[in-house]
Amino acid sequence: MKYTGNVLKYGDNVDTDVIIPARYLNTSDHKELASHCMEDIDKTFVSRVQQGDIITAGLNFGCGSSREHAPIAIKASGVSVVIAKSFARIFYRNAINIGLAIVESPEAADGISEGDKVEADLDNGIIRNLTTGKEYAIAPFPEFIRKIIENDGLMASIAKGVIE
Repeated sequence: MKYTGNVLKYGDNVDTDVIIPARYLNTSDHKELASHCMEDIDKTFVSRVQQGDIITAGLNFGCGSSREHAPIAIKASGVSVVIAKSFARIFYRNAINIGLAIVESPEAADGISEGDKVEADLDNGIIRNLTTGKEYAIAPFPEFIRKIIENDGLMASIAKGVIE
C-alpha cells in the first residue's frame, strides 16, 4: 500500500464534532458527510482536499464521540491516509473498520508541513516527505489490518472471505 498526496495539517485534539459536526449525522450518505468534513475547524477543507491527499495532525486525533461517521467523512472526502502523533482509541478502531489507513508517527507529524507532498509506503514502513526529502520510519501494519484496509473495510473483507 503506497499513497501519495498533498498534506492538510491540523493540531492536537481534533475531535469528531469538528471532523463531522453533529448537525449532519442525520444521513449515512458518504458523499453528503464528506461535503461537511472538517467544516467547523477548516471551512476551506472541502474546497481544497483532492483525491489521495493526506491529513497530518497532533495528539489525540479523533477524540470525542464514538461515531463512525468521522472516519467515513474523511475517507469519502478523498483522504488516503491520516498521520498523527496519536489517535483516540475508538477513532483508530473505527478508521480501520471502514478501511481508512491511519498511522501514528510523532516525528512525521512534526516534520511535515501544510502543503508538503508526502508518500506513505505502508508496506515498507516509510513515510517520505517528497517536498523536503526527509524520511520517517513507521511500523508496517500487521497483515490482518493491511487486508482490511486493502479490501475497503472490515465488513467488505468478511464478505469477500478475506477475513474470518
